[in-house]
Amino acid sequence: MDAVVILLPLLPLLAAAVIGIGHVSGALSGEASENTTADIAGGAVIMSCLLALILLVADLMGKNIGSFSLGQWLGSDTLNIRLNFISTGFSVRLSALFALLLFVVMHFSIRYMHKEAGFHRFFFVLSLFAAAMQLLVLSGNAVGMFIGWELAGLCSYLLIAYTYQRPLAAANATRVFVTNRIGDAAFILGIGLSYAWLGSVDWKVINAASAQLTPGQAVVVTLCFAVAAFVKSAQLPFTPWLARTMEGPTPSSAVFYGAVMVHAGVYLVILLQPLFEQAPLIMALLAITGLLTAAYSFVVGLSQTDVKSSLIFATSGQLGLMFLACGLGFWQLASWHLCAHAVVRGYQFLSAPSLLHQVHDNPIKPLAPALANWRVGYVASIQRFWLDQLADWALVKPIRGLAHDLSYFDDHIIDGLMGGGAPALSAISSLAQLEEQMIGAHLDNDSDDFAQGSGLAGKLTEWTATILHWFEHYFVLQGVGKNALGYGRWLGHIANTFERSVLRPRYLVLFVGITLLVAF
Repeated sequence: MDAVVILLPLLPLLAAAVIGIGHVSGALSGEASENTTADIAGGAVIMSCLLALILLVADLMGKNIGSFSLGQWLGSDTLNIRLNFISTGFSVRLSALFALLLFVVMHFSIRYMHKEAGFHRFFFVLSLFAAAMQLLVLSGNAVGMFIGWELAGLCSYLLIAYTYQRPLAAANATRVFVTNRIGDAAFILGIGLSYAWLGSVDWKVINAASAQLTPGQAVVVTLCFAVAAFVKSAQLPFTPWLARTMEGPTPSSAVFYGAVMVHAGVYLVILLQPLFEQAPLIMALLAITGLLTAAYSFVVGLSQTDVKSSLIFATSGQLGLMFLACGLGFWQLASWHLCAHAVVRGYQFLSAPSLLHQVHDNPIKPLAPALANWRVGYVASIQRFWLDQLADWALVKPIRGLAHDLSYFDDHIIDGLMGGGAPALSAISSLAQLEEQMIGAHLDNDSDDFAQGSGLAGKLTEWTATILHWFEHYFVLQGVGKNALGYGRWLGHIANTFERSVLRPRYLVLFVGITLLVAF
């Protein structure tokens, strides 16, 4: 039954490819094709869900070996990356849960997105995301998981910017995308260090060989993976990006930031339990970060006045508690918490539009008196503790200022030094000048100046253009029929003589010897 694991990411990926090609070619467009797109996407997700449940039952019955490999994907020296998948344990359980939640969201989206301008685009991205998450959860090595990790982040960006005509949606999507690149960089560094110190990027080998790491090496490797997990699961100081994702449609909010993708960071930490247990310092960091994120989310959530913002801070708070459990060593509790939270939060996000409709005329619940009377705390809660402003001050503004300085340096110094023969490009060509002379139109003066340039590069271009113009004018245009053919025969004779001399054996041996000396 282990071979079934291949189909779980493959079926949604094929559905995404069919929908994408059909939409680009025009075969799937408009309201008339909505049922076809929904059938393709829904059918692939249903089949993936059924196969995930079959794989889970087989695992519970002890029928699975535990892994399945399609063979080697990439090999270079000692680096060996295989197309292998996990077919047992917590990964299979989470895969079945995510497949079931993706099926529910897909079915909900068919009616929710009806007659939307981006209907086909939405289901293309949702199918691609389903494939990415199955690959992320089931991949047996760090490289395969990173591919799913990146595809899921790309799908998140595309759905946050679903209404890309709105500046706020595009800006929030870009901000979220850039923030998540910090975690991706840490993930890549963790992969590289794992290969350098453990000789493999396979999760099973990394966990089994983690005891061989020195305390310093264990801290560095686990810190890289911890930072990647903090960013992906919106832990401090990266929590603000999660609130920006609410610009996307409700189904994407439910599946990305309530039920599925936002748990990827917690899953990464649980998957690497043996590795993290070799670094008590990073375990403490997990606990402290999770506790601070939970407290931050609770305080900020008290001042939110709309249901989706309240839910998103409740989500980050619960994720913080999962990291706290991991840091304290309660791995089983964190695993159960992850699964239960995915189900509950997914349902809450999907029911949010209905809730808004039902309580439309109800007054907003007053703020808790303790926070309402504490002005500093209330302002900090409303401003979300100014984390976005601090990030702008510490990162965005310095980088923007550096970009401005580099642009000024390029425009006023590099361009002035290198210059360009722009006038040469706009000058009249030699053939045009000859044509003018033939018809008697003397539009230019008799000066030999052909091009003018500025700077070092400009002067070189000017000199080159002048020489080529002189050669073309005197040897090609005016020399045809006079002595140009004679000069050509003379140059050809010299070239043939030089070639015969060079091809003599003694010169060939000399050239080979010089080449070997240079090479060694």
